[in-house]
Amino acid sequence: MNDHALIDIHAHFTAPTTEDVREAAWRAMRADNFMAPAPHVWSPERAIGAMDANGIGMQLLSTVPTRHDALVASNTYGATVVAATPNRFGLLAALSNDDPDLALREIRRARTELDADGFAMSTTYNAVTMADSRLEPVWKELNDTASVVFVHPDTSIPSQLGLPTPLIEVTFETARVITSMLYARVFSRFPNITFVLAHCGGALPGLSGRISLIGTEPWVSNPNQVTSEELRAQMGQLFLDTAASGTDANLAAALQMVPVEHIVYGGDSGVPCTNDESVAENLTRLRTSSVLHADDVTGITRRALTLFPRLGDRIAAA
Repeated sequence: MNDHALIDIHAHFTAPTTEDVREAAWRAMRADNFMAPAPHVWSPERAIGAMDANGIGMQLLSTVPTRHDALVASNTYGATVVAATPNRFGLLAALSNDDPDLALREIRRARTELDADGFAMSTTYNAVTMADSRLEPVWKELNDTASVVFVHPDTSIPSQLGLPTPLIEVTFETARVITSMLYARVFSRFPNITFVLAHCGGALPGLSGRISLIGTEPWVSNPNQVTSEELRAQMGQLFLDTAASGTDANLAAALQMVPVEHIVYGGDSGVPCTNDESVAENLTRLRTSSVLHADDVTGITRRALTLFPRLGDRIAAA
């Protein structure tokens, strides 16, 4: 791998499945206004080809299946993909929101058996959000080990007004759940966890000023008495990826919420809403940004090496 190749923190994978299952998933997507032209197929070989097409050296793979048995199996499969090509892939092991005991078991298995690089969670998982108090022991475990948690919005939200869910609904989902976590002081109480939000934080950066401006008014439920300063400070702790969001409009809003050192490259590959062309266009927007300096762009495309130092060791070993 080229030493200067991009490191992509936001890439999806799918465990092997049957043609019938892929066909059923495709038809369900089209029935919900996601007009994918064909069933989606993922393989390590396809992923590497797509990476090479855009100068991406390594991807951190993640997916969060909603069935518990599928989640465990997916983590196991992801680990085998990484073991086969450790200089091209890393694994963010999936954790459940609705079963803290399962999440704790997978955290420990990720370290002892799977050799995972970090963790991935869905903002809402089987109707349980990341703001749910049942996750307290999970946050404590992740905080004690200074873990990185990649946060992806729930993609099972139904489409609205004929628009496919990945277009805008996922961005609102991120903003809703993360805002709820702000009021629960999750980020300030567990400061050793590095949370990385997909899609440049979705709608959150654009709403961050509004949240800190009027988020402590008397008509806002705020049982923990979180202050405006705390809201701003917690938002500033977050990291954001550039998946489908490397445009100046997204980046300008992001830079009002977090320092540029908290932005990391993400491509959102491995799913039906992304192809080689859209990844390339997003990279072009990022590289020609008028709100970033050239050094900022270089930092963004390599920041995963800071968040996940072991990746550098694997690249060097190869």
